[in-house]
Amino acid sequence: MAKHFRLKEEGAKAPLTRDGLRRVWGVFNFLRPYLWTFISGLVALLMGAGTLMAFPWFAGKLVDVASGKSGFAISSIHGIALLLIGILAFQSVFSFVRVYTFAVVTERTLADIRRTLYQKIIWLPMAFFDRFRVGELMSRITSDVSILQDTFTVTLAELLRQLVVLISGVVVIFVVAPKLAAFMLLTFPVLVIAALVFGSFIRKMSRKTQDQLAAANVVVEETLQTVATVKSFTSESYEVIRYARSLAEVVTTGIRSSLYRGIFVSFIIFTMFGGIVAVIWYGAMLVQQGEMTVGVLISFVLYTTFIGGSIAGLGDIYSQLQRAVGASERVMEILNEPDERHEDVAPASLKGDIEYRNVSFAYPTRSEVTTLRNINLTIQSGEKVALVGPSGSGKSTLVSLLMRFYEPGEGSIRVAGMDSRSYPLTAYRRNIGIVPQEVILFGGTIRENIGYGRPGASEEEILEAARLANAMEFITQMPQGLDTVVGDRGVKLSGGQRQRVAIARAILKNPAILILDEATSSLDAGSEKLVQEALEHLMKDRTTVIIAHRLSTIRKADRILVVKSGEVAESGTHDELIRVENGIYRNLLAMQIEVYNT
Repeated sequence: MAKHFRLKEEGAKAPLTRDGLRRVWGVFNFLRPYLWTFISGLVALLMGAGTLMAFPWFAGKLVDVASGKSGFAISSIHGIALLLIGILAFQSVFSFVRVYTFAVVTERTLADIRRTLYQKIIWLPMAFFDRFRVGELMSRITSDVSILQDTFTVTLAELLRQLVVLISGVVVIFVVAPKLAAFMLLTFPVLVIAALVFGSFIRKMSRKTQDQLAAANVVVEETLQTVATVKSFTSESYEVIRYARSLAEVVTTGIRSSLYRGIFVSFIIFTMFGGIVAVIWYGAMLVQQGEMTVGVLISFVLYTTFIGGSIAGLGDIYSQLQRAVGASERVMEILNEPDERHEDVAPASLKGDIEYRNVSFAYPTRSEVTTLRNINLTIQSGEKVALVGPSGSGKSTLVSLLMRFYEPGEGSIRVAGMDSRSYPLTAYRRNIGIVPQEVILFGGTIRENIGYGRPGASEEEILEAARLANAMEFITQMPQGLDTVVGDRGVKLSGGQRQRVAIARAILKNPAILILDEATSSLDAGSEKLVQEALEHLMKDRTTVIIAHRLSTIRKADRILVVKSGEVAESGTHDELIRVENGIYRNLLAMQIEVYNT
């Protein structure tokens, strides 16, 4: 049974539990190569925060010296002003060092995470890709890693800085003005707690707005991706109404969110500044009674402002950390998946018989449906075997098991006298070439797509593969020749041209075992003739497994296997099978001829 795996919603938060923080720490392990640079940034951060916390104290001394009430060592206001400028200069330098070092660490770390994540995804088995859409996996590499980038560059630094400011500020105000600090503690926490609760409600409203906007964007994405279908059903007006309805929900929620946000801002302005007025009032009374100087009061107010800003900032930082934990969980879940990576060794020789022994199989995503049942068959070395049968009978599954995209649930597949699972996977697959029904090329040049069959192949080898695949017939007609860009997924080439590029790629790979999956089913007669000639070159002296429906392809096989309901129902040559009264192959062939004549 496949491990149950579910990618969490993009941008979802996760609670700051011990397990969640452990997963975040797993991501932080990528920092190790840059640990000393990171430590340098932390030191600069601490020094910058510490230097900044000296500013309010000296600002108060400046006022006291000006009023003649300070016994400070520096008795000149000019000297203290220069000292304040020096503090700001040092703080600026430390801030620059912190920002730069954190940026260097973050960019390099995030590149390592993306590379490792992509490497992991590309090595994951086919069963994994059966369960998840490409968009979900792209989101892991882009959106989730971007969230981590914000965490490394901003959130972490801000968390440490705000904690330093909060702790040192509280300590200082109790040392400088204990009575005023105690008075502040009677009022300030009530205001902060109210602000945090209200802020949490506002964030939920904002999240709802984003979710509804995302739902509206889904309408746009779906209709643009299937615009031909929309137009063929003349559903333009319907889609516009559907999108407008989604936007109306966004507007309603957005206005409601703005209403509460406005109330929240008004509440913050009134209560926060009201609290500051109360502190200043009580401080002024202490100044009037001679229990503190005006400079100490000013220092206290500045420290209080710093502390209030830190407490307010910690609420947002906590929310960002929750998102970082959620992103870390999604990244680490993929990194912890078992993959197909094996030691890269020289390809083993797979020339020999292929034998399916009592093979049964069900796809991991449909484990309740048995696709193959107790398959027993042998393909001789160099033999050309065609697999025919109705759709869903199990033909492609037989090929997928041979490619080791999946492993048999029961039984085994022996290749060249050994269980296929005993070969290193990469070395094993290097011996198998495939020409699929739907050829999807990479977006580069024809040369790059053919060369993909064997990286490092010479120009002469690529040209020879293209010639044997009958691809030079159209390549020489293109102004750029082999350097012609084929476009996204090969859209600039016709179906027959893409097939011949795929055949050239397989010829260049020079596999011991060849799989042809409906390689000519979607071609016109002219293209089929050229592709069929190319396939003759490709199949020569190779063990070939052909999935086909067309008679022209099937008749060239040494043997035909008829697959029905996951079992091999008939086996023989074309001439043998058409003589079987009420045989499956004979009936399939008769239906094909009838359709063709119609």
